[in-house]
Amino acid sequence: MSRIGKQPVVIPQGVQIQVQGTTVTCKGPLGSLSLVLQPGITAKVEKDQVLIARGGDSKPERAMHGTCRALVQNLVEGVTKGYKKQLEVVGVGYKAQLSGKRVLLNVGFANTLEVAIPDGVKIEIPDPNHITVSGMDKRMVGQIAAELRASRKPEPYKGKGVRYANEQVRRKAGKSAAAGAAGGKK
Repeated sequence: MSRIGKQPVVIPQGVQIQVQGTTVTCKGPLGSLSLVLQPGITAKVEKDQVLIARGGDSKPERAMHGTCRALVQNLVEGVTKGYKKQLEVVGVGYKAQLSGKRVLLNVGFANTLEVAIPDGVKIEIPDPNHITVSGMDKRMVGQIAAELRASRKPEPYKGKGVRYANEQVRRKAGKSAAAGAAGGKK
């Protein structure tokens, strides 16, 4: 048995979970999310918890048992608290701004990069160097944050680029002029 898969998902106050076939629907104060379970995985609601079980002992069912339980837990947490990722834009002249349903990034290229904001994700830019991505769906929030970061990953020499707020960028030492190596003369 999967150690994570056999743990029940506790349903907090104000959250309703319905299971219809292989679809789990979760409704809470922030909205509604649904998940289609993998083949061989079943869910049932008992009192104030959701139990995830697998039909057999095949390798794909064992692999997806704990994953499906974690995805149901993410649904519950998403409709109660939501998810948030914070990014920083580091570099001289680097900035981010909001334009309708797009984030415009000036990150050292000749053109301005645009990243579309999908429905269900909210982006706030309190100042040009900080971006906050929030929403109910953990996967979607993480995906948009990753796309923003991928627009200009932090480089190791000066640390310029888009990074997560708590990310540590490993810095490399730049070129250093060694004695006698500059001109090749003795």
